[in-house]
Amino acid sequence: MVATPGVDPLVPADAVPRIRARRLPEPSHFELARRGAQIARAVARHFAPLALRQLREVRDGPLPAAATAHPLRLTYEELGGTFIKFGQIMASSPGLFGDEVADEFRSCLDTGPPVAFGQVRQRVEDDLGMSLSEAFAEFDPEPIGRASIAVVHWARLHDGRQVAVKVLRPGIEHVVATDLDLMQPFIELVVRHTGDQNAGSTLQLLDGFREQIGEEMDLRNEARSLAYFRRLGDEVSLPMVVVPEPYPELSGPNVLTMEFLDGVPIDDLARVAEMGVDPVPLIEAVVRGFFLTTVRWGAFHGDVHAGNMLLLRDGRIGIIDWGIVGRLDPDTHRFFLRLLAAALGEEAAWTDVSAHIVRTYGPAIGEAVGLSDEELTGFIRSLIEPTLNRPFGEVSLAGIMQATQLQVAKAQGIEIRKRSPRAVLHRLRAQRRLRKMADDAGGTFSEFDRGTFLLGKQLMYFERYGKMFLSDVPILNDREFFAQLLDSPEARQATEPAP
Repeated sequence: MVATPGVDPLVPADAVPRIRARRLPEPSHFELARRGAQIARAVARHFAPLALRQLREVRDGPLPAAATAHPLRLTYEELGGTFIKFGQIMASSPGLFGDEVADEFRSCLDTGPPVAFGQVRQRVEDDLGMSLSEAFAEFDPEPIGRASIAVVHWARLHDGRQVAVKVLRPGIEHVVATDLDLMQPFIELVVRHTGDQNAGSTLQLLDGFREQIGEEMDLRNEARSLAYFRRLGDEVSLPMVVVPEPYPELSGPNVLTMEFLDGVPIDDLARVAEMGVDPVPLIEAVVRGFFLTTVRWGAFHGDVHAGNMLLLRDGRIGIIDWGIVGRLDPDTHRFFLRLLAAALGEEAAWTDVSAHIVRTYGPAIGEAVGLSDEELTGFIRSLIEPTLNRPFGEVSLAGIMQATQLQVAKAQGIEIRKRSPRAVLHRLRAQRRLRKMADDAGGTFSEFDRGTFLLGKQLMYFERYGKMFLSDVPILNDREFFAQLLDSPEARQATEPAP
């Protein structure tokens, strides 16, 4: 990574960046009703043709899931905010949603509704306390990026340096808060009365998203994260990975000015081919950098999807959008290190991994899968070890989820493919009981739950561009590199038993 020279005043020399979430507003009943009506109109508009088609083709059976991807993507892009965020996850996770769905949602990685330039100017000037011409010699009114919660404009400083200026969308705080308040009660109701795993995962996503979006809503957090991860460049050797330099004197809660990185998204294969640069070693460097910071410091970029990786004109790779940074608590950091040690061949570490999961979620785990502690260790190993050691082309997170669901169904005597009222009722009762046990143990929505969920989401992203560029390479390909990481002073200290 390219480091910032000298001592950066944004980040203490021995600490992870200070992150404070902005408190989201509480939407009024009127705002909830208005947004609800907007959602209903968008759904009706984009799904009406599909509904008519379904009525005409009812004799041919249900439409394939991929058929809903196009109207769903149009709905998400029209609604923006929270919906675009969910679309980004779908775009970056073909292992879970399928290639067709992921490809359909690709535009969610770098597209959002336009923002009038007058609103952008006002937000920049209010935040910086100076006119646009005082702050910048040039400022392009056309955005170079339109993301879910912000737009990005190219600008030039008075000393000639080119910068990217990220500006929060006006009113986005209210949009996101309203969306979350509309979604959460419905999903909680489904989880409480069914215990459904997919609904539970969505609720978990919403829980993590509520916290993360609050952090993203204050761009000073991202400025500190940029400074912190650039500083780590002094301690590692990743010369091909670039983190943009922040300019704190031209940044604030709603505006972030940073170094402009000139490049193309790494998954734009046609433009990458035109540049004549081999992206494979660059992707390997990104994966290596992710594990390096996670192992040594328990901190990582929590949103490295393909849209946030730019192949630069000079042949390096730039990592942008540091609004979501994962920070593992000591117990979760220790768990992650033991998991890597296990995958690298330390037999005893598998027992530590299994014991930590049981300790976190209580007896619900053993009862759910119907396995003894020893059998549970073997089952966890059978899921995780191949994922980290097989080539990317053979990795399937969807397969892991399916294997887990099949084991739970087997243990509970559930027929997951049967749709009779009796079978559905039996399945829902079992799911509800297991969910309640996990809730009572305190594992759901814990620091461990949130940390591993963010790590899992990143693994889904790795799966996508790993299959594109590293299909014959395992995640733990360079075993010597990972062994040295686990032997670093930071990692050894993190794995010491808690006092």
